Amino acid sequence: MLWISLLVNLGFLAYFKYFNFFIESFVDAFRLFGNELTSPALNIILPVGISFYTFQTLSYTIDIYRKQIEPTNDWPAFFAFVSFYPQLVAGPIERAYHLLPQFSKTYKFDYNLVKSGILLMAFGLFKKMVIADRAALYVNEVYNNPDYYDGTAYTYATLLFAFQIYCDFSGYSDIAIGAARTMGFDLMKNFDSPYFSKSLTEFWRRWHISLSTWFRDYVYIPLGGSKKGKYRTYANLFIVFLVSGLWHGAAMTFVIWGAIHGIILVLEKAFYNLKQPIYNKVGLASSNYSNSLAFGLATFVVVCFAWVFFRANSLSDSLMISTGMINDFDLASIFKNETYRIGLRAYEFKVLIFSILSLCVFEVLHKKHNIISLLNKQGSLFRWGVYLLIVFSIVIFGVYGDRNISEFIYFQF
Repeated sequence: MLWISLLVNLGFLAYFKYFNFFIESFVDAFRLFGNELTSPALNIILPVGISFYTFQTLSYTIDIYRKQIEPTNDWPAFFAFVSFYPQLVAGPIERAYHLLPQFSKTYKFDYNLVKSGILLMAFGLFKKMVIADRAALYVNEVYNNPDYYDGTAYTYATLLFAFQIYCDFSGYSDIAIGAARTMGFDLMKNFDSPYFSKSLTEFWRRWHISLSTWFRDYVYIPLGGSKKGKYRTYANLFIVFLVSGLWHGAAMTFVIWGAIHGIILVLEKAFYNLKQPIYNKVGLASSNYSNSLAFGLATFVVVCFAWVFFRANSLSDSLMISTGMINDFDLASIFKNETYRIGLRAYEFKVLIFSILSLCVFEVLHKKHNIISLLNKQGSLFRWGVYLLIVFSIVIFGVYGDRNISEFIYFQF
C-alpha cells in the first residue's frame, strides 16, 4: 500500500510537472551522441500547488507506515487536511500529526487569535506588496533583458531578488498562518530571519522550514542520514539538494541551484568534521561579533549567487549574469541613476530601500525582544497607531495597476 501511494502521488507529480523536462533531457542526451530525435512537448497545465499537497499526502502515508500516526476514519477531516485553503497553494507543508487533529476540534470566536491573525496577515501583505512587488519591477526588467545591462545592474537585481523572493514567500506564509489563526488553526512557522544565518547549514534551518524538515525526514534519513559514514553522509546531503532543486522546477537552472547549495553544505560538513575545534574558534559556534559578521556576509553572498540560477529564465542567461557580476562589475557606476533606478522612479527606489532596511531592523529587534509581545503590552492608542501605519503603508506604497506583480512566486511550484 505504501508503494502504491508513492507511485500514484509521485506519478501525478512527474507527469504534470516533469514530463516535458524528462523528454527534453532524453532528446538532448541522444543529441550528444550525434542522433537527432524530435518529440513535441505536451501542453500540460500544471495544477496549482501540486508539489505542496503531494508532499502532505506522502508524509501522511509514510508516517502511517512508520507507525508514527494512526490512519484516520474521518474522511472530511482528511480531505480538509489535504486541501486546507490558507496553505494549499504554497505551504507551509504541514504534517498530519500536527494539522489533522485540529479538524476534529470545536472552535469558538477568540478575539486575541483573530487580532493576532489579522496583524500577521497585514505584515505579510506589507512584505508582498510594498517590498516584493516593487523589487520585482527592477528584477524583472534586468533578468528578462540581460543583454541590455551590465554586471552592476546584474548585482543590484540579484540583491533585490534575494529580498523579493524572501518577502514574497515569507509574506505568503504569514498570510496563510494568519488566516488559519483567525479560525483557531495553528500552522507551523516557515521562516526565521534566514538572511542572518552564519552558515548555509543554519540558513536551511531557517528558510522554508517546512520543506527542509520534510526532505530531512523523508529523503535524507531514509537514505541513511549521517549514520553510514561521513562519505555516505556527504552523498546523502548532495542528493537531497539535487532533489530539492528539481522539486522547485523542471529546468537545469533549478538543478544547478540545488547543486550549489549541496556542494557548499558538503564542504561545511567536511570542514566541521575535520576541524571542529577550529570551526568553533572562528566564530560559527561562538559569539565573536566580527567573525560572525564575516561568516554571515559570506553566507549571504553564496545564497545570492545561487539565486541567479533560481531566477534566470535559461541556463545561458544564468551564466551570462553570474559571470557578468564577477567580470563586469563597475564600482564607479554603482550610484548612477540609470543603474539603480531601472524600472523604478527615484522615490520608489527610496521607498524600497527604506522598507528593506526597516524589515531588517524589525527582524533583528524581534529576535531579541519579541516586538509583537511588547506591542500587545502598550496602550490601545499606540497599538492602533501601529496598526493604521501598517495599513496605510500598504495602501500608499503598495504596487498596483498595470505594474502590479500580484502572483506569488511559489504558486508556480
